[in-house]
This record gives sequence, C-alpha cells and structure tokens, in this order.
Amino acid sequence: MSFYTMKQIIEEAEKKGVKISDVALEMESRESGLSAEEIIKRMAYNYDIMKDSVCHGISQIIPSISGLTGGEGFRLWKEKEKGLSGETILRASSRAMAVSNVNASMGRIVAAPTAGSCGIIPGVLMTVAEKLGKSDADVVKALITTAAIGKIIALNATLAGAEGGCQAECGAASAMAAAAAVELAGGTPSQAGHAAAIAIKGVMGLVCDPVAGLVEVPCIKRNSFGAAQAILAADMALAGIESVIPVDEVIKAMGEVGHAMPVEMKETAMGGIAASKTGKMLEEKLFKKDM
Repeated sequence: MSFYTMKQIIEEAEKKGVKISDVALEMESRESGLSAEEIIKRMAYNYDIMKDSVCHGISQIIPSISGLTGGEGFRLWKEKEKGLSGETILRASSRAMAVSNVNASMGRIVAAPTAGSCGIIPGVLMTVAEKLGKSDADVVKALITTAAIGKIIALNATLAGAEGGCQAECGAASAMAAAAAVELAGGTPSQAGHAAAIAIKGVMGLVCDPVAGLVEVPCIKRNSFGAAQAILAADMALAGIESVIPVDEVIKAMGEVGHAMPVEMKETAMGGIAASKTGKMLEEKLFKKDM
C-alpha cells in the first residue's frame, strides 16, 4: 500500500523496528518497479551532484548571471571556525549558500525539493555526516528519508513557492533535512516527525519575494537560515522536545496558509522586499541591461 501521511510512515517504521528510509525505500520500490539497489544507486548519483556543487561553491566566488549575488557561501566558509554561530551551524549554512550560489550561476544542482531551496538538504546532511562520522552510504539512505517527507508535503500541501510561498520551498527543505538529520543521529522515526514539524512551524507563513523575479535575493540567504533551522529542529527532537501539533496537521496548516497568501507574496516579485524601493530599482536596472 502507499502511504499518504507521516503518521502512516512513522507507525509502519516503528512497528517493524526500522528507519523511515527503510519504509520509504520499500514503498518506492513497490510503486516504481525498481529494485532497492537501483533506487539507492540513483540517489547516490544525486548525492554526488550535491557534493560537487558544495565543493564548487565553497572553494571560490561564483558570480551569479545577474551580478546581484556571488560568493556568499565562500565568504561564510572562511569564517566557519571563528564565527559566533558555532562550527556546525556555520559549516551547514555555508554549504547551503554555496549550492544556492551555484544555482544562481546556472551551474548543476539537485532541486531538493526545488531549485530555490537546493542548498538546505546537502548543507545539513554533509555537515551532520561529517560531525558524526557517517559514510556516504548513510547519507544516501538519509536522502531517501528526505524524499519521503517531501512526498508527503507535496501530497498534502505544496512544494511550490508560486503556490505556497517560501515556506513551501525552504520550509519544506528544512523539514526534510531535519528529519533526515535525526535519522543520521540515531533518533527514532517519531523524533524525525517531530523535527520536521518543528522546522515547518519555524517558517510558517514565510513569503516568496524574489527581487527581480530571480532566485537570488533573498533566496540564497534563506537557504543558509533553513539549514541552521533544520539542525536546531533536529537537536530539539533528539532532546525529547515534541511538536504539540502533529506533523501531518502542521503540513496541512502550511498548505492552508499558502493558499491564503495574497498573490503578491507568492513568487510574483510584486510584494515583500521585491516591491521595496531598492528591489524595484534593481529590477529596472537588470531589465534595461537585458534589453
């Protein structure tokens, strides 16, 4: 049978004494007709792309096509050992921005679950794996957990900024990463669900307001915050802190909030900072340059 809620997935995992990734892998194999080995191979390919984009973005300043941004991940990476946030947060946040920088330069990334939120999952999982001494194979399994969370969000809310605002993109990615981080750290399926719920609640109502309609400002920095938030949500869940509202209800609420948002706040560049004086000036300047 297919699963349509996190409750179903968590209950199945706990009944069998396995991880969310194990349940998701079995479900995907059954629905796609692919073997578990082939699914893992395909996810490993995705992870290789993620690692390449992280490495590219933290090792050099990569200007975006528009010229609006470039080098955010590189600059923060240089401060990772002396910043105020702590090295784990800074490593994850630097990597998240690095991938987003690569995206803004038209480089190759994995939409996870969207291009606008592409840095959060690789930033978090690479960093958590590094901290805990986990292998690439462990991360690939954790990525299957992120896919399961993403599928449930897509089924019961949305992953599109044009439909649900940035809460549906960076918020969903943060939730997916938080749940997978819990799994990497040895937490239970239930704790993974709580981590996802906590992460979504942290950005409930976040608008999508890209300056000049580009996935750069404020998107790159929001990837950084999404990564930091995912790790904090995972830590809360691992400490035994639970979401008072069940994860499926949180996902449903996110979808309802997204539908209630005015169109100006959903990737149209008509509201938020995109409609600010400077935002409109930058848009006009870029538009004239392209003519």
